Amino acid sequence: MMLKLTDDDFNRLVTYMKKNYGINLEKKRILIEGRLSNMVTARGFKDFKEFIDFAFADRSGNETMQLVNKLTTNHTFFLREPEHFDFLKSTVLPYIAKNNAAERSMNIWCAASSTGQEPYSIAMTIDEFFGADLSRWRINFLSTDVDTDVLRTAKEGIYSVDMVKDVPPQWLSRYFVKKDDKHYQVIDRLRNMISFKQFNLMDNIVASKPYDLISCRNVMIYFEQATKNALIERFYDVTREGGYLFIGHAESVGRDTRYTYIKPAVYRRVTGDNSVRHTFAGRTIH
Repeated sequence: MMLKLTDDDFNRLVTYMKKNYGINLEKKRILIEGRLSNMVTARGFKDFKEFIDFAFADRSGNETMQLVNKLTTNHTFFLREPEHFDFLKSTVLPYIAKNNAAERSMNIWCAASSTGQEPYSIAMTIDEFFGADLSRWRINFLSTDVDTDVLRTAKEGIYSVDMVKDVPPQWLSRYFVKKDDKHYQVIDRLRNMISFKQFNLMDNIVASKPYDLISCRNVMIYFEQATKNALIERFYDVTREGGYLFIGHAESVGRDTRYTYIKPAVYRRVTGDNSVRHTFAGRTIH
């Protein structure tokens, strides 16, 4: 039997997720009950209140991280919103290849990697574009998520046959190895290209080098507008001049942003804009 949240327990969870992770669950009561009920009862708690009290009292943070892992949404698949990958290949990567030719390096951040399909889709696009010349480039590719469970899946890079159904056949043979009759794994070369780390998008962002591309797609739909606007500005501060921001097609950027609109779900920090504020301080993620 599924446990039911009291109004007080529901409000405590909603407030906690919004304050600490920017995620608005005000209309997700049934989702919360569905995702947490089995875990709460399996661990011997008689109701949600007892579990929430225990989780919030745990100073190690392990209990609240398990809570976050259960409540964050991680729906993703390879080459989701393919227009972005077409634009990456036709416009963004040619620009990087030309603009960064002298240093032969590029900095990429996938800011909501989930189980890894998005960063691997980007990596495959990069590899196909540069071909053999890619070995002459230094790729700093960071992929982050708040959910530690999905990060473990992303690092392993193992996906079921059904999960790779959207991967073009030539990419499947080139970038995956068959583990068994039901699973494929991303090849070592691509997995080694990407550094997977846990990061909360509510935290301040400090990067050692600005990014040529930041991809943060289909996560801000759970954020309130003020939270989303503040995140966009933090992204801008670590975007290289001429660099790009990808967001989800169901998302939007506020009118006051310093980014320049390029096309739906694609924004750019135009060359010549030197308005980086450098007033933030926080956790370095790269």
